[in-house]
Amino acid sequence: MSETIVIRPATKEDASVIHDMVVALARDTGKMALVTSSVEDIARDGFGAAPAFEALIAEKNGAPVGLALFFPEYSTWRGRRGVYLQDLFVDGSVRGEGVGAKLIAALAARGARDGAAYMRLAVDDKNDSAAKFYDRLGFVEHKEDRMLFLDHGAFADMAKR
Repeated sequence: MSETIVIRPATKEDASVIHDMVVALARDTGKMALVTSSVEDIARDGFGAAPAFEALIAEKNGAPVGLALFFPEYSTWRGRRGVYLQDLFVDGSVRGEGVGAKLIAALAARGARDGAAYMRLAVDDKNDSAAKFYDRLGFVEHKEDRMLFLDHGAFADMAKR
């Protein structure tokens, strides 16, 4: 039997698979305490009339082994559409087989088809192997940018102003 990697768009039926991979990613990066989402959140927010994100699933022999979760963005400075890769996960059983690169290539092709001219992502500052992986694929770090968050109570307080 062939062990071909197939990349396909996620469907609502994949909500638990997506959530499981997000949890595995958090576990792998030591960030489990930050995961508060549920399968129901993924199903509600990722599918329907106005999805907050999309996802691609990588399968090997019909079993899910990878995830690229993303959403569109826009750069006013570039005057172009882009795609933000929120989560990339590859199961340990297939790491080193090119699954991550295939997911990113499929996402780039999908983005280009939809008019995107760039892809952006953030890497955990302690995840050197991921940073090296992205570097090999041609991603460039923009050290002049800082990513800032207005989160939790501060976000709720701002919304009440």
